[in-house]
Amino acid sequence: MTISYEAVIGLEVHAQLLTQSKMFCASGTTFGLPANTQTCPICLGMPGTLPVVNRRAVEMAIRTGLALNCTIRSTNRFARKHYFYPDLPKGYQISQYEAPICEQGWMEVSVGSSSKRVRIRRAHLEEDAGKNIHETGTSGSRVDLNRAGTPLLEIVTEPDMRSADEVVSYLKLLRDVLMYLEVCDGNMEEGSLRCEPNLSLRPVGQQTFGTKVELKNINSFKFVKDALEYEIKRQTKVLNEGGKINQETRLWDVEKSVTATMRSKEEAHDYRYFPDPDLVPLSISEDWIEELRRTVPELPAVRQTRFVSEYGLPNYDAGVLTASRSLADYFEACVKLFHQPKTVSHWVMGELLHELNNSGTAVSESPVSPERLVSLLKLVDDGTVSLKVAREIFPELYASKKSPEQIVQEKGLTQVSDEGALEKIIDEVIAKNPTQVAQYRSGKEQVFGFFVGQVMKASGGKANPGKVNELLKRKLGG
Repeated sequence: MTISYEAVIGLEVHAQLLTQSKMFCASGTTFGLPANTQTCPICLGMPGTLPVVNRRAVEMAIRTGLALNCTIRSTNRFARKHYFYPDLPKGYQISQYEAPICEQGWMEVSVGSSSKRVRIRRAHLEEDAGKNIHETGTSGSRVDLNRAGTPLLEIVTEPDMRSADEVVSYLKLLRDVLMYLEVCDGNMEEGSLRCEPNLSLRPVGQQTFGTKVELKNINSFKFVKDALEYEIKRQTKVLNEGGKINQETRLWDVEKSVTATMRSKEEAHDYRYFPDPDLVPLSISEDWIEELRRTVPELPAVRQTRFVSEYGLPNYDAGVLTASRSLADYFEACVKLFHQPKTVSHWVMGELLHELNNSGTAVSESPVSPERLVSLLKLVDDGTVSLKVAREIFPELYASKKSPEQIVQEKGLTQVSDEGALEKIIDEVIAKNPTQVAQYRSGKEQVFGFFVGQVMKASGGKANPGKVNELLKRKLGG
Protein backbone atom coordinates (compact mmCIF):
# COMPACT_ATOMS: atom_id res chain seq x y z
CA MET A 1 0.00 0.00 0.00
CA THR A 2 1.31 3.41 -0.97
CA ILE A 3 1.46 5.85 1.96
CA SER A 4 1.31 9.65 1.66
CA TYR A 5 4.19 11.32 3.44
CA GLU A 6 4.74 14.83 4.76
CA ALA A 7 8.15 16.48 4.61
CA VAL A 8 9.51 18.00 7.82
CA ILE A 9 12.35 20.42 7.13
CA GLY A 10 14.60 22.56 9.28
CA LEU A 11 17.47 24.69 8.08
CA GLU A 12 20.95 25.58 9.31
CA VAL A 13 22.37 28.66 7.64
CA HIS A 14 25.97 29.80 8.06
CA ALA A 15 26.33 33.51 7.34
CA GLN A 16 29.86 34.86 7.03
CA LEU A 17 29.97 38.18 8.85
CA LEU A 18 31.32 41.26 7.08
CA THR A 19 34.14 41.98 9.49
CA GLN A 20 37.59 43.07 8.36
CA SER A 21 39.32 40.65 10.69
CA LYS A 22 38.66 37.11 11.89
CA MET A 23 36.62 35.95 14.88
CA PHE A 24 39.50 35.57 17.32
CA CYS A 25 42.52 37.21 15.68
CA ALA A 26 43.55 40.16 13.51
CA SER A 27 44.06 38.24 10.24
CA GLY A 28 42.05 39.56 7.28
CA THR A 29 38.92 38.06 5.73
CA THR A 30 39.18 39.23 2.09
CA PHE A 31 37.94 36.59 -0.36
CA GLY A 32 40.07 35.34 -3.24
CA LEU A 33 43.61 36.15 -2.05
CA PRO A 34 46.47 33.65 -2.59
CA ALA A 35 46.20 30.57 -0.38
CA ASN A 36 47.39 30.82 3.21
CA THR A 37 48.23 34.54 3.03
CA GLN A 38 45.61 35.59 5.60
CA THR A 39 46.76 33.54 8.56
CA CYS A 40 48.54 34.00 11.87
CA PRO A 41 49.59 31.74 14.77
CA ILE A 42 46.14 32.11 16.38
CA CYS A 43 43.99 30.95 13.45
CA LEU A 44 46.64 28.33 12.59
CA GLY A 45 46.19 26.84 16.09
CA MET A 46 49.80 27.21 17.20
CA PRO A 47 50.51 26.15 20.80
CA GLY A 48 50.50 28.94 23.37
CA THR A 49 48.28 31.33 21.38
CA LEU A 50 45.17 32.89 22.90
CA PRO A 51 41.98 33.91 21.05
CA VAL A 52 40.43 37.38 21.54
CA VAL A 53 36.74 37.92 20.68
CA ASN A 54 36.00 40.24 17.74
CA ARG A 55 33.64 42.89 19.20
CA ARG A 56 32.33 43.84 15.75
CA ALA A 57 31.21 40.26 15.12
CA VAL A 58 29.35 40.22 18.43
CA GLU A 59 27.57 43.45 17.50
CA MET A 60 26.56 42.01 14.14
CA ALA A 61 25.19 38.90 15.85
CA ILE A 62 23.13 41.00 18.28
CA ARG A 63 21.71 43.19 15.49
CA THR A 64 20.79 40.09 13.49
CA GLY A 65 19.16 38.50 16.51
CA LEU A 66 17.07 41.62 17.09
CA ALA A 67 15.99 41.65 13.44
CA LEU A 68 14.97 37.98 13.75
CA ASN A 69 12.89 38.66 16.88
CA CYS A 70 15.29 36.66 19.04
CA THR A 71 16.02 36.95 22.74
CA ILE A 72 19.59 38.14 23.29
CA ARG A 73 21.24 36.26 26.15
CA SER A 74 22.88 38.57 28.66
CA THR A 75 25.47 35.87 29.36
CA ASN A 76 26.71 33.51 26.68
CA ARG A 77 29.90 31.63 26.18
CA PHE A 78 32.05 29.85 23.65
CA ALA A 79 32.67 26.11 23.50
CA ARG A 80 35.04 23.80 21.71
CA LYS A 81 33.48 21.51 19.11
CA HIS A 82 35.90 18.67 18.44
CA TYR A 83 36.33 16.93 15.12
CA PHE A 84 39.36 16.03 13.05
CA TYR A 85 39.68 17.19 9.48
CA PRO A 86 42.66 18.64 7.56
CA ASP A 87 41.06 22.09 7.26
CA LEU A 88 40.65 22.43 11.05
CA PRO A 89 44.18 23.12 12.33
CA LYS A 90 43.34 23.18 16.07
CA GLY A 91 41.43 19.88 15.99
CA TYR A 92 38.39 21.74 17.29
CA GLN A 93 36.17 24.62 16.22
CA ILE A 94 35.33 27.46 18.60
CA SER A 95 31.55 27.71 18.56
CA GLN A 96 28.68 28.18 21.02
CA TYR A 97 26.67 25.29 22.39
CA GLU A 98 24.74 25.53 25.66
CA ALA A 99 24.59 29.32 25.80
CA PRO A 100 24.12 30.83 22.30
CA ILE A 101 24.02 34.59 21.87
CA CYS A 102 20.52 34.61 20.25
CA GLU A 103 17.60 32.22 20.70
CA GLN A 104 13.84 31.75 20.31
CA GLY A 105 13.20 34.06 17.34
CA TRP A 106 10.95 33.87 14.29
CA MET A 107 10.35 35.19 10.78
CA GLU A 108 7.06 35.57 8.93
CA VAL A 109 7.58 34.02 5.49
CA SER A 110 5.33 34.53 2.47
CA VAL A 111 4.69 31.46 0.34
CA GLY A 112 2.48 32.25 -2.63
CA SER A 113 -0.62 34.02 -1.35
CA SER A 114 -0.25 32.74 2.22
CA SER A 115 2.31 33.19 4.98
CA LYS A 116 3.66 31.14 7.84
CA ARG A 117 5.84 31.74 10.85
CA VAL A 118 9.17 29.92 10.86
CA ARG A 119 10.62 29.67 14.36
CA ILE A 120 14.32 30.23 14.88
CA ARG A 121 15.75 28.01 17.58
CA ARG A 122 19.09 29.77 17.94
CA ALA A 123 21.72 31.91 16.25
CA HIS A 124 25.24 31.50 17.54
CA LEU A 125 28.73 32.74 16.74
CA GLU A 126 31.52 30.46 15.62
CA GLU A 127 34.65 30.41 13.51
CA ASP A 128 34.84 28.92 10.03
CA ALA A 129 37.13 26.10 8.99
CA GLY A 130 39.62 26.26 6.14
CA LYS A 131 39.11 24.80 2.69
CA ASN A 132 40.34 21.53 1.22
CA ILE A 133 41.27 21.84 -2.44
CA HIS A 134 40.91 18.70 -4.54
CA GLU A 135 42.46 19.04 -8.00
CA THR A 136 41.74 16.62 -10.82
CA GLY A 137 44.74 14.58 -11.87
CA THR A 138 46.63 14.89 -8.58
CA SER A 139 47.12 12.18 -5.98
CA GLY A 140 46.41 14.36 -2.94
CA SER A 141 44.61 17.45 -1.71
CA ARG A 142 45.86 20.80 -0.49
CA VAL A 143 44.58 22.99 2.33
CA ASP A 144 43.94 26.74 2.19
CA LEU A 145 43.53 28.19 5.69
CA ASN A 146 42.66 31.75 4.63
CA ARG A 147 39.05 31.11 5.66
CA ALA A 148 39.94 29.41 8.96
CA GLY A 149 38.77 31.60 11.82
CA THR A 150 36.43 33.79 9.74
CA PRO A 151 33.39 34.84 11.82
CA LEU A 152 30.19 32.93 11.14
CA LEU A 153 26.70 33.31 12.51
CA GLU A 154 24.90 29.98 12.39
CA ILE A 155 21.11 30.44 12.29
CA VAL A 156 19.09 27.31 13.09
CA THR A 157 15.34 26.98 12.56
CA GLU A 158 12.86 24.64 14.13
CA PRO A 159 11.57 21.92 11.73
CA ASP A 160 8.66 24.14 10.67
CA MET A 161 8.88 23.98 6.88
CA ARG A 162 6.97 21.45 4.81
CA SER A 163 8.13 21.98 1.22
CA ALA A 164 11.08 23.05 -0.88
CA ASP A 165 9.19 26.25 -1.82
CA GLU A 166 8.82 27.20 1.85
CA VAL A 167 12.54 26.65 2.41
CA VAL A 168 13.49 28.81 -0.57
CA SER A 169 11.11 31.59 0.55
CA TYR A 170 12.60 31.52 4.05
CA LEU A 171 16.15 31.49 2.72
CA LYS A 172 15.54 34.40 0.33
CA LEU A 173 13.97 36.50 3.08
CA LEU A 174 16.78 35.67 5.51
CA ARG A 175 19.36 36.64 2.89
CA ASP A 176 17.55 39.95 2.29
CA VAL A 177 17.49 40.68 6.03
CA LEU A 178 21.20 39.91 6.44
CA MET A 179 22.06 42.15 3.49
CA TYR A 180 19.80 44.95 4.79
CA LEU A 181 21.66 44.78 8.10
CA GLU A 182 24.96 44.84 6.17
CA VAL A 183 26.26 41.92 8.24
CA CYS A 184 26.66 39.47 5.31
CA ASP A 185 27.02 39.97 1.56
CA GLY A 186 24.75 36.96 0.86
CA ASN A 187 27.06 35.55 -1.84
CA MET A 188 26.18 31.86 -1.97
CA GLU A 189 28.60 31.07 -4.81
CA GLU A 190 31.58 32.32 -2.79
CA GLY A 191 30.34 30.49 0.29
CA SER A 192 29.59 33.52 2.45
CA LEU A 193 26.03 32.21 2.85
CA ARG A 194 25.77 28.43 3.16
CA CYS A 195 22.66 26.43 3.94
CA GLU A 196 22.23 22.87 5.17
CA PRO A 197 18.64 21.58 5.16
CA ASN A 198 17.64 18.78 7.53
CA LEU A 199 14.84 16.67 6.07
CA SER A 200 12.71 13.80 7.30
CA LEU A 201 9.43 12.26 6.16
CA ARG A 202 6.49 11.08 8.22
CA PRO A 203 3.09 9.69 7.26
CA VAL A 204 0.52 12.47 6.89
CA GLY A 205 -1.18 12.97 10.25
CA GLN A 206 1.63 11.45 12.31
CA GLN A 207 3.14 13.74 14.97
CA THR A 208 6.47 12.03 15.63
CA PHE A 209 9.36 12.81 13.33
CA GLY A 210 11.01 10.42 10.92
CA THR A 211 14.76 9.82 10.52
CA LYS A 212 16.62 13.00 9.65
CA VAL A 213 18.97 13.44 6.70
CA GLU A 214 21.21 16.49 6.36
CA LEU A 215 22.04 17.90 2.93
CA LYS A 216 25.29 19.72 2.14
CA ASN A 217 27.11 21.33 -0.81
CA ILE A 218 24.22 23.59 -1.83
CA ASN A 219 25.15 27.06 -3.08
CA SER A 220 22.10 28.49 -4.86
CA PHE A 221 18.36 28.82 -4.35
CA LYS A 222 17.77 26.59 -7.38
CA PHE A 223 19.97 23.84 -5.98
CA VAL A 224 18.22 24.08 -2.60
CA LYS A 225 14.89 23.47 -4.30
CA ASP A 226 16.23 20.74 -6.58
CA ALA A 227 18.05 18.90 -3.78
CA LEU A 228 15.06 18.92 -1.44
CA GLU A 229 12.61 17.80 -4.11
CA TYR A 230 14.95 14.99 -5.14
CA GLU A 231 15.47 13.89 -1.54
CA ILE A 232 11.73 13.89 -0.81
CA LYS A 233 11.16 11.62 -3.82
CA ARG A 234 14.10 9.38 -2.85
CA GLN A 235 12.96 8.91 0.73
CA THR A 236 9.33 8.36 -0.33
CA LYS A 237 10.43 5.60 -2.69
CA VAL A 238 12.63 3.94 -0.04
CA LEU A 239 9.83 3.97 2.55
CA ASN A 240 7.13 2.74 0.16
CA GLU A 241 9.38 -0.14 -0.85
CA GLY A 242 9.71 -1.17 2.79
CA GLY A 243 13.21 0.22 3.25
CA LYS A 244 14.69 2.26 6.09
CA ILE A 245 16.07 5.80 6.01
CA ASN A 246 19.56 6.07 7.46
CA GLN A 247 20.51 9.08 9.58
CA GLU A 248 23.29 10.54 7.49
CA THR A 249 24.75 13.54 5.74
CA ARG A 250 24.32 13.55 1.96
CA LEU A 251 25.96 15.74 -0.69
CA TRP A 252 24.08 17.32 -3.58
CA ASP A 253 25.73 16.33 -6.86
CA VAL A 254 25.05 19.25 -9.19
CA GLU A 255 26.09 17.45 -12.37
CA LYS A 256 24.00 14.33 -11.76
CA SER A 257 21.16 16.11 -9.89
CA VAL A 258 21.16 13.48 -7.15
CA THR A 259 22.13 13.27 -3.48
CA ALA A 260 24.88 10.89 -2.41
CA THR A 261 25.97 9.59 0.99
CA MET A 262 28.81 11.59 2.54
CA ARG A 263 28.99 10.24 6.12
CA SER A 264 26.80 9.09 8.99
CA LYS A 265 25.14 12.01 10.77
CA GLU A 266 26.90 13.13 13.94
CA GLU A 267 25.08 13.84 17.19
CA ALA A 268 26.06 16.63 19.57
CA HIS A 269 27.82 14.18 21.90
CA ASP A 270 30.06 13.07 19.04
CA TYR A 271 31.71 16.49 19.09
CA ARG A 272 32.58 16.33 22.82
CA TYR A 273 31.57 19.94 23.45
CA PHE A 274 32.98 21.69 26.52
CA PRO A 275 33.40 25.38 27.45
CA ASP A 276 36.49 26.94 25.90
CA PRO A 277 38.91 27.55 28.79
CA ASP A 278 40.66 30.38 26.91
CA LEU A 279 37.52 32.53 26.58
CA VAL A 280 35.59 33.93 29.53
CA PRO A 281 31.77 34.11 29.34
CA LEU A 282 30.55 37.02 27.23
CA SER A 283 28.42 39.54 29.13
CA ILE A 284 25.98 41.70 27.15
CA SER A 285 24.29 44.60 28.92
CA GLU A 286 20.76 45.85 28.23
CA ASP A 287 22.22 49.26 27.38
CA TRP A 288 24.39 47.69 24.69
CA ILE A 289 21.43 45.78 23.27
CA GLU A 290 19.28 48.92 23.16
CA GLU A 291 22.09 50.89 21.55
CA LEU A 292 22.32 48.29 18.79
CA ARG A 293 18.53 48.04 18.45
CA ARG A 294 18.52 51.67 17.32
CA THR A 295 20.84 50.75 14.42
CA VAL A 296 18.52 48.08 12.99
CA PRO A 297 17.10 49.53 9.75
CA GLU A 298 13.58 49.22 8.41
CA LEU A 299 13.53 45.61 7.21
CA PRO A 300 12.33 44.30 3.80
CA ALA A 301 8.83 43.12 4.78
CA VAL A 302 8.03 46.33 6.67
CA ARG A 303 9.45 48.48 3.91
CA GLN A 304 7.47 46.59 1.27
CA THR A 305 4.24 47.21 3.17
CA ARG A 306 5.10 50.90 3.48
CA PHE A 307 5.87 51.22 -0.23
CA VAL A 308 2.40 49.86 -1.00
CA SER A 309 0.59 52.15 1.44
CA GLU A 310 2.70 55.31 1.08
CA TYR A 311 3.49 55.24 -2.63
CA GLY A 312 0.51 53.31 -3.98
CA LEU A 313 2.71 50.69 -5.65
CA PRO A 314 1.47 47.20 -6.54
CA ASN A 315 2.67 44.59 -4.05
CA TYR A 316 4.85 42.95 -6.72
CA ASP A 317 6.66 46.20 -7.55
CA ALA A 318 7.16 46.97 -3.87
CA GLY A 319 8.59 43.49 -3.36
CA VAL A 320 11.11 43.90 -6.18
CA LEU A 321 12.19 47.35 -5.03
CA THR A 322 12.63 46.39 -1.38
CA ALA A 323 14.40 43.05 -1.93
CA SER A 324 17.63 45.06 -1.99
CA ARG A 325 18.29 47.84 0.51
CA SER A 326 20.38 49.79 -2.01
CA LEU A 327 17.63 49.53 -4.66
CA ALA A 328 14.98 50.68 -2.17
CA ASP A 329 17.22 53.57 -1.13
CA TYR A 330 17.74 54.51 -4.79
CA PHE A 331 13.99 54.49 -5.44
CA GLU A 332 13.24 56.67 -2.45
CA ALA A 333 16.02 59.10 -3.36
CA CYS A 334 14.36 59.51 -6.78
CA VAL A 335 10.88 59.97 -5.29
CA LYS A 336 12.14 62.75 -3.01
CA LEU A 337 13.25 64.65 -6.12
CA PHE A 338 10.33 63.69 -8.36
CA HIS A 339 7.18 62.78 -6.51
CA GLN A 340 5.63 60.44 -9.04
CA PRO A 341 6.31 57.07 -7.38
CA LYS A 342 4.71 54.88 -10.04
CA THR A 343 6.67 56.56 -12.83
CA VAL A 344 9.91 56.24 -10.86
CA SER A 345 9.14 52.58 -10.08
CA HIS A 346 8.54 51.86 -13.76
CA TRP A 347 11.90 53.34 -14.78
CA VAL A 348 13.92 51.82 -11.93
CA MET A 349 12.50 48.33 -12.46
CA GLY A 350 12.66 48.66 -16.24
CA GLU A 351 15.42 50.67 -17.88
CA LEU A 352 17.74 50.95 -14.87
CA LEU A 353 17.68 47.31 -13.78
CA HIS A 354 18.00 46.18 -17.39
CA GLU A 355 21.26 48.10 -17.82
CA LEU A 356 22.58 47.14 -14.38
CA ASN A 357 21.93 43.44 -14.98
CA ASN A 358 23.48 43.54 -18.44
CA SER A 359 26.66 45.15 -17.12
CA GLY A 360 26.75 43.17 -13.85
CA THR A 361 26.78 46.38 -11.84
CA ALA A 362 25.45 46.80 -8.31
CA VAL A 363 22.79 49.47 -7.71
CA SER A 364 25.12 51.21 -5.29
CA GLU A 365 27.59 51.66 -8.17
CA SER A 366 25.05 52.73 -10.78
CA PRO A 367 26.50 55.30 -13.22
CA VAL A 368 23.04 56.85 -13.39
CA SER A 369 22.51 58.60 -10.08
CA PRO A 370 19.01 59.37 -8.78
CA GLU A 371 19.61 63.00 -9.77
CA ARG A 372 20.43 62.10 -13.40
CA LEU A 373 17.46 59.75 -13.73
CA VAL A 374 15.11 62.37 -12.31
CA SER A 375 16.48 64.96 -14.75
CA LEU A 376 15.43 62.68 -17.59
CA LEU A 377 11.99 62.07 -16.07
CA LYS A 378 11.45 65.81 -15.74
CA LEU A 379 12.23 66.29 -19.44
CA VAL A 380 9.41 63.86 -20.24
CA ASP A 381 7.10 65.42 -17.68
CA ASP A 382 7.48 68.97 -19.03
CA GLY A 383 7.15 67.87 -22.65
CA THR A 384 10.75 68.56 -23.69
CA VAL A 385 11.11 65.00 -24.98
CA SER A 386 8.68 62.17 -25.64
CA LEU A 387 8.60 59.01 -23.55
CA LYS A 388 9.83 57.09 -26.59
CA VAL A 389 12.84 59.35 -26.98
CA ALA A 390 13.64 59.16 -23.27
CA ARG A 391 13.75 55.39 -23.47
CA GLU A 392 15.93 55.50 -26.56
CA ILE A 393 18.56 57.75 -24.98
CA PHE A 394 18.70 55.97 -21.62
CA PRO A 395 21.46 53.53 -22.70
CA GLU A 396 23.64 56.51 -23.67
CA LEU A 397 22.83 58.21 -20.37
CA TYR A 398 23.95 55.01 -18.62
CA ALA A 399 27.14 54.64 -20.67
CA SER A 400 28.28 58.27 -20.58
CA LYS A 401 28.66 61.09 -18.08
CA LYS A 402 26.52 63.43 -20.15
CA SER A 403 23.40 64.99 -18.70
CA PRO A 404 20.03 64.13 -20.27
CA GLU A 405 19.73 67.75 -21.44
CA GLN A 406 23.10 67.55 -23.19
CA ILE A 407 22.22 64.31 -24.99
CA VAL A 408 18.86 65.70 -26.14
CA GLN A 409 20.45 68.89 -27.40
CA GLU A 410 23.31 67.16 -29.22
CA LYS A 411 20.93 64.79 -31.00
CA GLY A 412 18.32 67.43 -31.73
CA LEU A 413 15.62 65.43 -30.00
CA THR A 414 13.71 68.26 -28.35
CA GLN A 415 10.01 67.57 -28.66
CA VAL A 416 7.96 69.94 -30.84
CA SER A 417 5.08 71.33 -28.77
CA ASP A 418 4.59 74.64 -30.56
CA GLU A 419 1.03 74.65 -31.90
CA GLY A 420 1.89 76.72 -34.93
CA ALA A 421 4.63 74.35 -36.06
CA LEU A 422 2.47 71.30 -35.42
CA GLU A 423 -0.57 72.77 -37.22
CA LYS A 424 1.56 73.28 -40.31
CA ILE A 425 2.61 69.60 -40.31
CA ILE A 426 -0.94 68.42 -39.61
CA ASP A 427 -2.41 70.54 -42.40
CA GLU A 428 0.06 69.03 -44.86
CA VAL A 429 -0.77 65.46 -43.72
CA ILE A 430 -4.53 66.10 -44.04
CA ALA A 431 -4.11 67.64 -47.47
CA LYS A 432 -2.16 64.62 -48.72
CA ASN A 433 -4.67 62.03 -47.46
CA PRO A 434 -8.22 63.05 -48.51
CA THR A 435 -9.43 59.43 -48.69
CA GLN A 436 -8.52 58.77 -45.05
CA VAL A 437 -10.07 62.11 -44.05
CA ALA A 438 -13.36 61.07 -45.64
CA GLN A 439 -13.19 57.65 -43.94
CA TYR A 440 -12.61 59.20 -40.53
CA ARG A 441 -15.41 61.72 -40.92
CA SER A 442 -17.79 58.94 -42.03
CA GLY A 443 -17.27 57.21 -38.67
CA LYS A 444 -14.16 55.01 -39.10
CA GLU A 445 -12.41 56.26 -35.96
CA GLN A 446 -9.61 53.69 -36.22
CA VAL A 447 -8.21 55.80 -39.09
CA PHE A 448 -7.23 58.39 -36.48
CA GLY A 449 -4.16 56.32 -35.60
CA PHE A 450 -3.05 56.57 -39.21
CA PHE A 451 -2.98 60.38 -38.97
CA VAL A 452 -1.06 60.31 -35.69
CA GLY A 453 1.54 58.05 -37.27
CA GLN A 454 1.88 60.25 -40.34
CA VAL A 455 2.34 63.40 -38.25
CA MET A 456 4.94 61.70 -36.04
CA LYS A 457 6.76 60.46 -39.14
CA ALA A 458 6.71 63.90 -40.76
CA SER A 459 8.09 65.47 -37.57
CA GLY A 460 10.88 62.94 -37.29
CA GLY A 461 9.31 61.59 -34.08
CA LYS A 462 9.71 64.94 -32.35
CA ALA A 463 6.05 65.99 -32.22
CA ASN A 464 4.43 66.07 -28.80
CA PRO A 465 1.94 63.16 -28.98
CA GLY A 466 -0.53 64.82 -26.66
CA LYS A 467 -0.57 68.00 -28.70
CA VAL A 468 -0.81 66.02 -31.93
CA ASN A 469 -3.90 64.18 -30.70
CA GLU A 470 -5.52 67.39 -29.52
CA LEU A 471 -4.87 69.32 -32.73
CA LEU A 472 -5.81 66.44 -35.05
CA LYS A 473 -9.21 66.03 -33.36
CA ARG A 474 -9.82 69.72 -33.77
CA LYS A 475 -8.75 69.75 -37.44
CA LEU A 476 -10.62 66.58 -38.38
CA GLY A 477 -13.72 67.55 -36.49
CA GLY A 478 -13.45 64.67 -34.00
